[in-house]
Amino acid sequence: MDLSKLALKVPQILLPNKAVDLARWAVIACDQYTSEPEYWQEVEKQVGGQPSTLPLVFPEVYLEEGETETAARIASINQTMAHYLEDGSLQALEPGFVLIDRKTAHAPSRKGLVVALDLEEYDYRPGASTLIRATEGTIVDRLPPRIRVRENAPIELPHIMVLIDDPECTVIEPLFEQGLPELYDFELMQNGGHLRGWHVAGEGLTSQVGERLAALADLDRFRSRYQVNDDKVMLYAMGDGNHSFATAKAIWENLKADADDPTTLMDHPARYALVELVNLHDPGLEFEAIHRVMFDIDADQMATAAQAFFAAAGTPCQWEWLADATAVAATAAAASAGAHAIPLVAGDRCGLLTIDQPAFTLVVATLQAFLDDYQRQQSAARIDYIHGDDTVARLGGGKDAIGFTLPAISKHDLFLTIVKDGALPRKTFSMGEADEKRFYLEARKIIR
Repeated sequence: MDLSKLALKVPQILLPNKAVDLARWAVIACDQYTSEPEYWQEVEKQVGGQPSTLPLVFPEVYLEEGETETAARIASINQTMAHYLEDGSLQALEPGFVLIDRKTAHAPSRKGLVVALDLEEYDYRPGASTLIRATEGTIVDRLPPRIRVRENAPIELPHIMVLIDDPECTVIEPLFEQGLPELYDFELMQNGGHLRGWHVAGEGLTSQVGERLAALADLDRFRSRYQVNDDKVMLYAMGDGNHSFATAKAIWENLKADADDPTTLMDHPARYALVELVNLHDPGLEFEAIHRVMFDIDADQMATAAQAFFAAAGTPCQWEWLADATAVAATAAAASAGAHAIPLVAGDRCGLLTIDQPAFTLVVATLQAFLDDYQRQQSAARIDYIHGDDTVARLGGGKDAIGFTLPAISKHDLFLTIVKDGALPRKTFSMGEADEKRFYLEARKIIR
C-alpha cells in the first residue's frame, strides 16, 4: 500500500540497548514544569549520570539562561546524541511502528502508535487545508530556540502527540490483538505511571494501519462526518508538541530552500517527524485546561488595565476581589448566561474577572486577548502556561504574581471546530495533566 498518500512513513526506530535502565532513560516532555526548576533538579538526581534522554533535550525551564550557557547546552546535546549512537546505547529496530499502552495516575490505559509523519503535508499557517493541521495558534517567535536545538541534531526524540478521529476504534486498538513482540515494560519516574511497548513490523501489519487510516481519510466520510463540502481532508490534528512539530517543519523548509535542487532531498529523513498517534476517542485521553500565571505584575494595576481593555473592546468587565474560594465559586455560578467568569488568585487575595458580553466563544480566547495586550504595555510582565488548579494557586499566590483558572474544552468538539473554524487560540487545551505528558523514549535519525 502507498502510505505516502496518508502522509505516513514506516520509520526505523532507535531504542536503548538492553543494558540501559529505562526508568532513568525516559524523562518527561521538555515543555513541562517550566516554572518548577525543582522538578528538573529531582529528575537529574534520579538519572544520576546514567544513559538518559535528559542530556538529549533542552528543558524549557532553562530557556532564560544566557547565550553562553544556551550554546554550551545545545552543543552538549548534540555531542551526547552522537556518543549514544557511537557507543551502542541506541540501537536500530527493524522498520516498523511501536504500539504503546500508558498507565498514568489518572487513567488505567491510554493507547498510542509511534509513526513518522510527512512534513510536506503540514502547514501551521491560518487557513491551511493540509492532511495534518494545527489545532492551536503557532507562536512563530517561539520557534528559533527550538530550531537551534534540532537543526544540528543527529536524532530526534518526540514528545509530539497527534490525534486521529476514529470513533469505531479501527486503527490502533485492533493491533493489541496481534500477539506482537514486546519491546519494553517499565515504571516511569516522577509519578509518570507505567509504559509498555510492542513492535509493529512487517508489510501485513503496516499495510493494515494504512488501510484503516485511508478509510478515515475517505472524502465522502469526511464531508458527512463534519457536514462540510471541503475538497481537502484533515486526517491528523496536532495534540501535544505543536511547536516541536512546527520546528521540524521549519527546518525541513530551510533544507529545501538551501538546496540547489530540492527534488534531490525528497528522501531525506528530516522530511519526516516521529510522533505518537492517539485516538481522540480513547477512554484514557482527557482534555484538561491550560491555565495562565503572570509574573512580575501589580495585581491592582492589572485590574485597572483589564477594565480599560474590555471597555475599549465594547465588552465591559467586572474585576472583583472576594473573601475566599467559596465566594469566588458562588459569584461565578451567579454570572449571567454567556458571560465569561474567570477565577483568579494574586498573592493572598482571590477574585473573579467577569466579561458579560464577550467577543469570543471560548473563555481562553477572551482572556488571552487581554493578556497579550497587557504584555505589550508592560514589558517586564511574563506569562507561563500551567497545568493543574493547585499549581495555579501556588504560583499565583507568590509575590507579584497572578494566576487565572480556565475551563477545559470538550475533546469531542475538537475536530469539528478545527475543520470549520481553523486553529484555536494558543495553549487552549492540554491532553491530560502535566505528569501524563509523553516521556521521551523512542528516537530516529534525522541526518543522512
